[in-house]
Amino acid sequence: MVKSPCVEVCQLNTGRAMCIGCFRTLDEIARWSEMDDAQREAVLAALAKRRLAGDAAALGWERGS
Repeated sequence: MVKSPCVEVCQLNTGRAMCIGCFRTLDEIARWSEMDDAQREAVLAALAKRRLAGDAAALGWERGS
């Protein structure tokens, strides 16, 4: 079983409806418990790319706000 990427910093940005803690979208968070391991691995791969894109930029937030 693939472990949840939740880091207990559950706060969503307003621009892209994405968690600033784990970088998952609202849809990914809501469906996590229903996903199979392959789907979860795909989400984890997407999260890695989002993190590499840069925290504020990937979340759609302005730096300093």
